[in-house]
Amino acid sequence: MAEATSNHLVTEIRDSFGKGAARKIRSAGKIPAVIYGHGTDPQHVTLPGHEVSLILRKSNQVLELDIQGKTQLALVKDVQKDPVRQIIEHIDLVVVRKGEKVTVDVPVHLEGESFAGTIANLDANTLSVEVEATHIPERFIVSIEGLEEGKHILAKDVELPAGATLLSDPELLVVGITTPQAVDLGEAAEAEAAEEAAEGEAASDEAAEAAAEETE
Repeated sequence: MAEATSNHLVTEIRDSFGKGAARKIRSAGKIPAVIYGHGTDPQHVTLPGHEVSLILRKSNQVLELDIQGKTQLALVKDVQKDPVRQIIEHIDLVVVRKGEKVTVDVPVHLEGESFAGTIANLDANTLSVEVEATHIPERFIVSIEGLEEGKHILAKDVELPAGATLLSDPELLVVGITTPQAVDLGEAAEAEAAEEAAEGEAASDEAAEAAAEETE
């Protein structure tokens, strides 16, 4: 199972705030961010935009930040984006330390194909776990290979990495295997034709009534 790795980034201390300052930072190809946690005062920094955009293609990333020559590990907690252009506007980072455990939501990925004629319904896209900050899994892989109708995979059935603790309800349904209900196209077509005929008759009756009123 893949693990999230630290990503080294050189930061710059930020001493200008507000929307105008943030726009200038973004126009320079950088991203404003704030680092907080462990009782420390919040630190306002800027991050290199291109590198961060590549890193954030995966969730729960831990960054190794160079802050004025000092190294600090930080977990990406929140990413704020422009709702239209999807440009990263601001990032919240939480201070973490090696060996420390954090709570994260890890994506669930299905692998394989269920039994012929069935479909796999992914009910839980993520699972919440407590795990060491520097060993966060990129995703949980759940095999559905050959599973037949009626088979359920619960949160407690998903394999977790060593040292990880499941926080989601153990009985939470993650995947359910079902067989699609067969649809009789002939019956559906007949019902649609009957409905159209009824609508046509109603329209004819309305037209006849209107004509009768005009002649009276």
